[in-house]
Amino acid sequence: MSQRAKRSGGRASRVAARTAPIAGINPCPPGQFGGQYQPLNPRELSDILDTAFRLLAEVGMSEVPAGFEQIALSKGAELNGLGRLTFSRPLIESIIDGAAKSFVFYGRDPKHDFEIGGKQVRFGTGGAAVQTLDLETGLYRDSTLKDLYDFTRLIDTLDNVSWFTRCCVATDIEDIFDLDVNTTYALLAGTTKPVGTSFTLGTHVDPIIDMFDIALGGEGKFSQRPFCKAHISPVISPLRYGEDAVDVTMACIKRRVPINAIIAAQSGATAPATLAGMLAQTTAETLAALALVNLLEPGYPMIFSNWPLVIDLRTGSFCGGGGEISFLNAAAAQISNSLGLPSGVASSMADAKAVDAQMGSEKAMSAVAAGLAGANMIYESSGMTASLLGASFEAFVLDNEMLSHVNRLIRGAEVNEETLGFEAIKAVVNGEGHFLGSDHTLAAMQRDYFYPTIADRNDPASWAELGAPDAWSMAKEKAIEILQSHNPEYLSQDADRTIRERFNIFI
Repeated sequence: MSQRAKRSGGRASRVAARTAPIAGINPCPPGQFGGQYQPLNPRELSDILDTAFRLLAEVGMSEVPAGFEQIALSKGAELNGLGRLTFSRPLIESIIDGAAKSFVFYGRDPKHDFEIGGKQVRFGTGGAAVQTLDLETGLYRDSTLKDLYDFTRLIDTLDNVSWFTRCCVATDIEDIFDLDVNTTYALLAGTTKPVGTSFTLGTHVDPIIDMFDIALGGEGKFSQRPFCKAHISPVISPLRYGEDAVDVTMACIKRRVPINAIIAAQSGATAPATLAGMLAQTTAETLAALALVNLLEPGYPMIFSNWPLVIDLRTGSFCGGGGEISFLNAAAAQISNSLGLPSGVASSMADAKAVDAQMGSEKAMSAVAAGLAGANMIYESSGMTASLLGASFEAFVLDNEMLSHVNRLIRGAEVNEETLGFEAIKAVVNGEGHFLGSDHTLAAMQRDYFYPTIADRNDPASWAELGAPDAWSMAKEKAIEILQSHNPEYLSQDADRTIRERFNIFI
């Protein structure tokens, strides 16, 4: 009995050693280096870029705001016979040379700061869902400001969501200024991670940045650590500028708001149905956005966000999931990386409405493709459902875990004397004949492996004893637990009072 107890105690201690978390070790943190997947071969990449440059030089841009047109003409752009603004290849190449190649995206808490550029990969959010998958009913309803605030609090706890851009629209606020203000207030109140928002009009920028200054403790504070980027679509496909978005761009540059310039053409509708033609046009359009920003201020921090989107050509409906959109966004990342520009693409925009197998396959496929391609900022990667019409609390929880697996995949294997394990193999072959419990195994166990908390790895009998839970129900429980327990107070009472005296805050 004493011998059995001794052996049992030894086994128990080994199990405890294997399962105890190792402080400070995360086998799959954000910021892994991608670029292993290059969907375009060198000739294809060159042909697409050549066509993009040719489109800007020969076809050019229409609906150019007068103020920007004069600036562009003074710096080397030209008007063609149709009155369209054209950019020669040498001009665009000089703009690329002078553009920001990397910059720091700040959080209100410095622990969340990170650099955008190179091939470091991070996942975050985006979207403008008008519906939310209700936690209680499991059905969709109109999104509200409370939903947005709750989503913000939720992602504040999710390690793989490196930044938060509002994922839903508060449809219960009618006034567009109040909508922009309350959207950004929800971001301030719910997280200290870097955030992103959109401005409906250029005139909304100054008051909202003033609100950020109040939150940070004084005039000009935001410009010192700009923690919020602007999501702007200054180019409307095919090949024309949007006046309101250009106004927003100018206002953001004035107040030092980093710019995420998004081009979101749709195949077969606002861009060619062929994948190559789609990439050529959207690359030209994103370069036109880069020209806008850099002719206004060379080197200004801008994310080159080429988001080629797909529609189902049978119905005209947007398709967030599938092989085509996964390929296109991975290729967009490869193109941006070839130009040396901070890149943004989209992924995980599942068409599925339920938290089910369709959702998982669509999300994982596109997230893996974009991550391995080396996109710096992968938008829409968490929480989005129903072809971007919906957002889900459960999906956020599941996506956060899925992204740990994706980050682990991107990380790959470190090959060195220790990891090759020659001495460990030799010791096992000449010793006990297995690697269980060896120092080499214990060292690798948590350094090299990720262990999910939502995904079930129990045997069938144990799973049945636990009530046969599915991923949706487990994610729902986790989301409810977070929302009940995580109620941060990131605004001082004085700042909050000052903001509420100046603005109509509905939270």
